[in-house]
Amino acid sequence: MGLLTKNRFDLDKKFKKVLKTPASYAFFIAIHDFVKYIELNPVLSDGLSQCIKTNQESNIATKYANLKQVYQGMEDVASSSRPGGDLGHQRYMAILDLNRIQNKEVSENNSFWKKRELFRKSIVEIQERLNLHFSRSKS
Repeated sequence: MGLLTKNRFDLDKKFKKVLKTPASYAFFIAIHDFVKYIELNPVLSDGLSQCIKTNQESNIATKYANLKQVYQGMEDVASSSRPGGDLGHQRYMAILDLNRIQNKEVSENNSFWKKRELFRKSIVEIQERLNLHFSRSKS
């Protein structure tokens, strides 16, 4: 199995996990894993480049940036037991929102919880863009 095929297969597994996971803390973990896989594979992140015209037209960079906030929030939650520097308001609020979701304190006042379906739609669009990128890379 070539590297491109393996990347596509592994990303597809992460994608399907996000789709099948109901709205819960596990859903945000699945988003984290999906974004982490993209971040660790330059071949994939290149497919989301703002330099690609169709990505600009679809506003892929903004949608991916929103998903990266979930990713960073999950990273911060995992390391929040260790004292650190000032994370800034946005990252601190992400930690609070994710902790509330983890504690099953869900409401529409929680920005991450409110955006859960938007996150799901964004992942579908990003997966479609990456599939197109894979198709073009093969040719």
